[in-house]
Amino acid sequence: MVARSWITRACAVGSVALVVAAAPSCGHPGSLPAPPPPGTPSTTVPVIPRDDVPYLPREELAAPVSELMNDAIAVPRLPGAVVRIGHAGTVVFSQAFGARRLADEPGLDGAPAPAEPMTEDTIFDIASLTKCLATAVAVLQLFEQGRVQIDEPVQTYLPEFNETNDPRRAQVTLRMLLTHTSGIGGDLSHQGPWGLTEADKAGGVHRALTAPLEFDPGTIFHYSDIGFIILGTLVETMTGQPLDTYVQDNVFAPLGMTDTRYLPAAKACGPHQIRGTAIAFDASASRDGECPAGSWSTELLARIAPTAHDEDTPGINPDFDQLLRGTVNDPTARRIGGVAGSAGVFSTAGDIGRYAQALLDRLAGRPSRFPLRQSTLELMTTPQQPGHDPAQLVAANAAAQQANATTPDRSDPLLAANYPAISGQDLRGFGWDIDTPHSRPRGMIFPIGSFGHTGFTGVTLWIDPGSDTYVIVLANVIHQRGGPPIAGLSGDVATVTGRALHLYGS
Repeated sequence: MVARSWITRACAVGSVALVVAAAPSCGHPGSLPAPPPPGTPSTTVPVIPRDDVPYLPREELAAPVSELMNDAIAVPRLPGAVVRIGHAGTVVFSQAFGARRLADEPGLDGAPAPAEPMTEDTIFDIASLTKCLATAVAVLQLFEQGRVQIDEPVQTYLPEFNETNDPRRAQVTLRMLLTHTSGIGGDLSHQGPWGLTEADKAGGVHRALTAPLEFDPGTIFHYSDIGFIILGTLVETMTGQPLDTYVQDNVFAPLGMTDTRYLPAAKACGPHQIRGTAIAFDASASRDGECPAGSWSTELLARIAPTAHDEDTPGINPDFDQLLRGTVNDPTARRIGGVAGSAGVFSTAGDIGRYAQALLDRLAGRPSRFPLRQSTLELMTTPQQPGHDPAQLVAANAAAQQANATTPDRSDPLLAANYPAISGQDLRGFGWDIDTPHSRPRGMIFPIGSFGHTGFTGVTLWIDPGSDTYVIVLANVIHQRGGPPIAGLSGDVATVTGRALHLYGS
């Protein structure tokens, strides 16, 4: 249950987090924007946001954010990135940095080519952001419709989850899957060489539904891709539609996210070839004519940031060592066919900003297209793990404030001392991270109670309703072998954002 309105709660959390806080901006006037115009955005740099997103750049953000990103590219920690920051209903920073693809790497035709500059309309494999942007929203739509209950056992809806009537598996609920507390293991791609020469969705789903429990249900936070594969299967079972079709029609389209979609190789339209489960542009292939409904055009490949070289199972995988571009990097999602509840969505900074702003507007009670009710979003974005208690946020913010003052992170002074603030107290919403070891994109200005998520490819989103702010960092960090995770750099960006905008008295 949510005891008080979102805005009251968010502002209260902000004041707990920083005793010296000035009043955060907890609202702005707004009206429902017109639908975005059709068509493909320009690829020039910078790309001016579409008319449905007010663009009021704040000069004080330019220097600190640009310095962080340019220094990271120079190290090099990553080839390039797109950063978009929203505040008080406007886009206050939006810029592309570095390269989308490095020099002398294969271009779309497979031949070495000059570097491609990063552009603001670059399409990224957003990896685990799929969980919060797509799958969790879809599950909560089923909840709003009364078709599923959050605390009902998974086996009620998916009997294959517990065909042996195991009493431990019978305890696993949708809440546990949504908060990564089910006890199910992390990943399926290590379970032998399946789904490599061709996609095997049925086999992958069966493996997910029968994956063993590694911990007692409801006892600890253990991040699980398998759990969200099961949730994606739940959506398909309850709706009778493929997951990609359902979220396209019921999540992305209502929000005007025209550059956001799953890209299953089986639904590609245009010149291409398929190597095992991966897609590649093939100029010699015949053109398909007009693309049918439900397909996607391979013309998009030119805007997609390559991720890593395919290192999945040499000797069996036909795509081994090829550069993945337009194929989901996550091995399990790729083996399933590119559409999974855990990963597979591709998007742009502009579209994710559109999502974040609509979410903020709905939480604040402003006009919004977000496809969930305000009360449901309040549940989604507050701690919901088994045993959750409102006092946990207060305690976490107090612990963070004390640790930051007495034992700061000297290796990176732009990050908080501890993630989570209280060891062993991991706070998760439905699909969202709130305070766990994965919370570094929060930085050290936004309070614990703000929320976000990371993606393995190098993407992060963090949203703070208390100050009406979101920070998006999209990069293809893994494009360079050995590239470090993006979470720390994203946290640095969040911290300098909070300081530049003078949030919470910073």
